Amino acid sequence: LDFLKRGELMAHSYPMMVDLTERDVLVVGGGKVAERKIQSLLPTGANVIVVSPTITDEIRRYAKGRKIRLQLRNYQSEDGLNCFLVIAATNQALVNLQIYEDAQKRNQWINVVDQPSLCNFTFPSVFKRGKLTISVSTEGASPTLAKQIRQEIESQFGDEYELLLDITQELRSRLQWEINNPKLRYQLMKEMV
Repeated sequence: LDFLKRGELMAHSYPMMVDLTERDVLVVGGGKVAERKIQSLLPTGANVIVVSPTITDEIRRYAKGRKIRLQLRNYQSEDGLNCFLVIAATNQALVNLQIYEDAQKRNQWINVVDQPSLCNFTFPSVFKRGKLTISVSTEGASPTLAKQIRQEIESQFGDEYELLLDITQELRSRLQWEINNPKLRYQLMKEMV
């Protein structure tokens, strides 16, 4: 059972932000967990494909509103073909394992919910204030602790950060255009912030 050892041997994760615009993302599952994953994917511009024989009312609304592509049936190995990212959110261990194995063969990013040993990426606990994104990860060790820490940090960053970032972005663009000296630009940005 090499996949069980994988979680123990996995090196530290590399944090990054990924542009999913117009990339196919497969979500297998139609329950509340899948619904939450879909909700977090929709603002990214990803082409979300959902495969599940049963779905929540909210997922049904997404499909009717053409926010997702929906296949009301059981998972099939070819469902993940050409997908950039795959999320297995079923409550069936054997199905999740099959999804993982299929994604591994295709060298895809795969997350099997609540199974860190079957993931090559995990979802951090996230909050946003406009362009500000703050995420907390325990590398799958304790999503509950990550959520608790995120909530503590979240209370320190109000809606004013959205405005601050909009202003900072505009000023940064002007400085990059008007000042050729990178050290001076950096110093001015540092002082503004």
